[in-house]
Amino acid sequence: MGDALLELKQISKTFFGVKALDDINLTIQRGRVLGLIGENGAGKSTLMNIIGGVVQPDAGSQLVFDGQPYAPKKPAEAAAAGIAFIHQELNLFTNLTIAENIFLEDFPRRRFGPLSMIDRRALRNQTRDLLMSIDLDLSPDALIDDLSPGHRQLVEIAKALHVDAQLIIFDEPTTSLTARETRHLFEIIERLRADGKTMVYISHILGDVLQMADDIAVLRDGKLVGSDTHDAFDINRMIALMIGRDLAQLFPSHTHTPSAEVVLNVANVSEPGIVKDVSFHLHGGEVLGLFGLMGSGRTELARIIFGLDRFSSGEIHIRGQRLDHNSPIKSIRNGTAFVTENRREEGLMMEATIVDNVGLLSLNDHARTSLRVVDQSALVQDVRQIAGALHLKSGEITTSPAKSLSGGNQQKTVIGKWLMSDPAIFILDEPTRGVDVGAKHEIYSIINQLAADGNSVLMISSELDELIGMCDRILVMNQGEICGEFHGRSYDEEAILRAAFRESGGEMTLDQPHNGQGGSHNG
Repeated sequence: MGDALLELKQISKTFFGVKALDDINLTIQRGRVLGLIGENGAGKSTLMNIIGGVVQPDAGSQLVFDGQPYAPKKPAEAAAAGIAFIHQELNLFTNLTIAENIFLEDFPRRRFGPLSMIDRRALRNQTRDLLMSIDLDLSPDALIDDLSPGHRQLVEIAKALHVDAQLIIFDEPTTSLTARETRHLFEIIERLRADGKTMVYISHILGDVLQMADDIAVLRDGKLVGSDTHDAFDINRMIALMIGRDLAQLFPSHTHTPSAEVVLNVANVSEPGIVKDVSFHLHGGEVLGLFGLMGSGRTELARIIFGLDRFSSGEIHIRGQRLDHNSPIKSIRNGTAFVTENRREEGLMMEATIVDNVGLLSLNDHARTSLRVVDQSALVQDVRQIAGALHLKSGEITTSPAKSLSGGNQQKTVIGKWLMSDPAIFILDEPTRGVDVGAKHEIYSIINQLAADGNSVLMISSELDELIGMCDRILVMNQGEICGEFHGRSYDEEAILRAAFRESGGEMTLDQPHNGQGGSHNG
């Protein structure tokens, strides 16, 4: 093992009397990759914010970077010391070019006496060299706005290489990447490690951490509960340390049996360029999975069923009644719920309180008198019951905003909002995206209970093991069509993938959306 690049000694941080970090002692070794894991709220972000100069630790904490005392008061000081962050929310100006983003603070210049101007030729040439070093074949003049998430992330890496960062911190780097982009990212990380770069890799995808990290550290409730080399960990131990108990099975045992009743029937639904001749049915008490590659039409189909988007031909029936509209409001009245894949922008009012979010769809049910004034006390009481049933972890629900919640608890809040409207059909689009393994287990339990109560669930996911673990049937989409249907508890994973890649060509693993748990579905 190499020498220490960054030492964290007795790091503590308290916010409003609550300890976010409690006496953390951790060493990041030079030239190695440290995998940092923990549930949402475990303290990972606070620890990285201290390293990055965003917040300062409590008195008594000490940091030593490259052998020298290190106490950054702002992010610029961390950057100047040689620390770069590749954030989940990428820090790029989308209206500028690749070259302008990389050299934003130190453009190469040409002097003309007392004057100087940007040397555009040098800017392009130096940018091109950086892009070649990470196998990114793009023009330096390409706008960030025109790049895919994977290419944008590589531009961030090029920025880090430009400033010769000694420590590069990756925060949930594969959340929005396809498997091809993820594989490319991993190849770059391997190359950076071979070049002697030191990295921290933060991810909820435990299989990726196990694959990429030399050392692994686990945080739980602000404490460091495990730190060792890669060889000392497997998925089961990682999960047990994260949640503080053994999780013998990630997916709950099925407690439901679908009925013969067809509650949703989609017949020959088409919209040019979106979906083509889609037909399927959903039974009462059934969890029906919908799998496919990015661009296969899964989300578009869900939006059509819920009434957000139009369709040009075909029919949709709910409990035998034909829907002749494209109206989310009517869908809600007909007992259909839609948990969108983008909870932050489409599912929640981030600045509003938990009560305002959960109670949004049931305001009419709590309106009293002829003036339709909302009975706030009754609303709060009902929201408390929903929050308790979902095991929502939050501050006071009448004052805490949605933005204060962890990812898993934000998703529970979205689900709670729909539960308040008492729907019979739930359309769940990527219901566990961006949440930790403990929250996933809780969300799976909620889905299982919905089905046990007789509700019907259409579950869209990029995680095939998730669908295999949860669903009674799985439909597969490709290029806007249903191209496979699989039944029962003994699914053939290879057959499902073959259906998903119908007519797509190439190696199977290249384009599958990458959000999997790396084989953790058995614990």
